[in-house]
Amino acid sequence: MSALVPLLVTLPLLGAAIALIFGRARRVQVGVSVVTLTLVLAIAAVLLYSVDSTGQALAVSVGGWPVPFGIVLYVDRLAALLVVISSVVLLAVLLFSVGQGAADGDDDTPVTIFHPSYLILAAGIFNAFIAGDLFNLYVGFEILLVASYVLITLGSTESRIRTGVVYIVVSLVSSILFLAAIAAIYGALGTVNIAQLSERMAELPQPTQLVLHLMLLLAFSIKAAVFPLSFWLPDSYPTAPAPVTAVFAGLLTKVGVYAMIRTETQIFRDNDVNTLLLIVALATMIVGVLGALAQAELKRILSFTLVSHVGYLVFGLAVATPVALGATIYYMVHHIVVQTTLFLAVGLIERRAGSTSILKVKGLMRAAPVIAVLYFLPAVNLGGLPPFSGFIGKFALFDAAAQVGTPLMYTLVVGGVVTSLLTLYTLMRAWNLAFWREDDDHAEEPAVVERISYLGDAPAADEQGGRRAIPRIMTTTTAGMVAVTVALTAFAGPLYQLCATIGDSLATPISLVQLQQEAESEQGAQR
Repeated sequence: MSALVPLLVTLPLLGAAIALIFGRARRVQVGVSVVTLTLVLAIAAVLLYSVDSTGQALAVSVGGWPVPFGIVLYVDRLAALLVVISSVVLLAVLLFSVGQGAADGDDDTPVTIFHPSYLILAAGIFNAFIAGDLFNLYVGFEILLVASYVLITLGSTESRIRTGVVYIVVSLVSSILFLAAIAAIYGALGTVNIAQLSERMAELPQPTQLVLHLMLLLAFSIKAAVFPLSFWLPDSYPTAPAPVTAVFAGLLTKVGVYAMIRTETQIFRDNDVNTLLLIVALATMIVGVLGALAQAELKRILSFTLVSHVGYLVFGLAVATPVALGATIYYMVHHIVVQTTLFLAVGLIERRAGSTSILKVKGLMRAAPVIAVLYFLPAVNLGGLPPFSGFIGKFALFDAAAQVGTPLMYTLVVGGVVTSLLTLYTLMRAWNLAFWREDDDHAEEPAVVERISYLGDAPAADEQGGRRAIPRIMTTTTAGMVAVTVALTAFAGPLYQLCATIGDSLATPISLVQLQQEAESEQGAQR
């Protein structure tokens, strides 16, 4: 079974190479991309079943090099679950982009560049999730960031180049901080293997641990868009093509959150910065949702809600109990799927109405009732309306905080409830204006525009094109993702039980070095 682990990274890289070779054969590139991500999804599902049923994590020392000299790939329940969810999202967005490219002649997502870059992005994401040492985690980040630099500037419009430059500069700063932290950790402890760090970190003085801890948290917080380091996200994501924005919003910030989870639960168990994280989480939730309230452009609204909901994940991580960690994992899975689905639905709105500004879009309930449903369901889910998965995840987080029972915890619970209500209000206001407002209702138009004139439109809102045809595959893919969001509620019991088990394992010290040595012995026996 451990032989399947490296395929999670090597298959997308091989697929990217093949797609690049057949740069002028669109159908070949599409076929290669779809088959590659489908295979990764199947392998990830098998690995998830294996590690969950046996309770034994899988570790592979690539090339047979002993720890800590070799690259260690590590798959536990958390890594396997996130690879499965990421594969589903990446495959769905790929199919959405295929429809968009076929309809637009690949003007917005040029196929020659898009497919190789997209598969490299997938390889970077998978590599980050299964990295067993900090340097390989850094390599995963750099792989996905290099690909994201290309994807975020597709089309080479002025707004995309401008925001792409900001994204690149911020990402480079984060990478430099991360690399400096890795160098300092290696200099202090002689290893960057996460398993060994979890055992050796206690050897360092507390002040030294704190400095290293904060360096890593700062680097990961930039990648996760934690306030006040989230300033770059609302301007960077909305200008990219719809498929790129969807996959970025769903996955890239979660890679940063995942790195924070590994750091807090495995490396720095005895170095408590939870109070700081709680304060940052509250600020992230409130500032993000207030930013969303002030926007009139749907992509920017969703980008600000993305920031605010990262606050929920940091909140659960800072509570730091097994129950809270399990709730955090469940909410991360929920948010990856729901946020991606909402951006796909907004992509349909943009094509149908020619704009994503709620100052301009109206009458879609009658003109496009299917799109209305595809937007409404994930919107109320993200807003935390019962009985959807958003409500389940938030309630679990609030309950875990209430069990701790400190005044700061109750303050975070109140902040989380307020953020949830404001999120629901913001998304339903957009739905009301874009869908319920009649297209031919000229009598009330001046009054409506005056009431919402305080909203800030996107810098590039006027650059959006006119109405375009919506291929069936784009609608079908979005509907499929909506079905997945509903499945998160329908199968909340088994999924939450899995996440609770993950929370228990993260909160319980285990000898990862022993697991890795056993896996290496098994590989040796098989050879």
